[in-house]
Amino acid sequence: MGVRNPRRQELRRLEAKTLDARFLTEIQQGLHCSPFEAAAVLGVVKEVYFPHLDQLESAPAAPGKLSVVAICADEPAGKPIAQCEKRVVSLTFHRGAEDDRLLQHKGAAAFRQARIPELCQEALSQGVLLTREDLAYRIFSVGTRTISRDLAVLRQQKPAAPLPLRSTVQDIGPMLTHRVEIVRLALAGKTMTEICQDLRHSPAAVANYLQTFTRVAQLAERKLHPSQIAFLLHRGRGLIERYLELLTECQQDPNYDYHLKELLSHGAVSLKKKQPREGQR
Repeated sequence: MGVRNPRRQELRRLEAKTLDARFLTEIQQGLHCSPFEAAAVLGVVKEVYFPHLDQLESAPAAPGKLSVVAICADEPAGKPIAQCEKRVVSLTFHRGAEDDRLLQHKGAAAFRQARIPELCQEALSQGVLLTREDLAYRIFSVGTRTISRDLAVLRQQKPAAPLPLRSTVQDIGPMLTHRVEIVRLALAGKTMTEICQDLRHSPAAVANYLQTFTRVAQLAERKLHPSQIAFLLHRGRGLIERYLELLTECQQDPNYDYHLKELLSHGAVSLKKKQPREGQR
């Protein structure tokens, strides 16, 4: 077994988010070509068309704008980035005098922390989700640790409103705050639409969190240990323990308890065994 190399994996993820990588994915999936055939087609396209691209007239980009290749928001977690559909989006990096004053008086860190939420939301409105690596290497030209510190500051400022990054929307990574907060809002009586609008999450992600919580509640009723529940649901024990804490809160809050029973009544259908037809008995 090889030694895990985070830097090499990070570089491969970045290489998978380029125009060449997008072209290869489109060719392989659209025409069912092999990777070798797709690479050959890409080489021919470059050889034939690239020498003449400079002759084409193109409008200059608007001031303060930049183009980024990012993963489409509908692509699920766990799918290799090289196989994910990607899209080129235009983002507003610099807003003019407002950002100049911010840089001059408060520095680069304050500028990044002011721009990150709007950049993430602008990307989501165009159908893609940014990652920490996109923000670090493709937008701000800093290290991922710097972006991680910026994200930590933003989480402290607005803990109830997680940023629409790919890691939070698609349930990737160790962060639990947004998952527990979404379930808590559902227990308080918020609708799916309200939760999606408040926390900027997709309906699929919200449904995934609620389904996991419901299954935790069902297994907890059977007196299973947290480690057993984590094993059965393929989830981290930390998340399971937080959900069990929420179940304890439900016993003390009548409103939470009512909506918990509603979730269980809908989720219990999946636990019932399918009754055989008369002819199959």
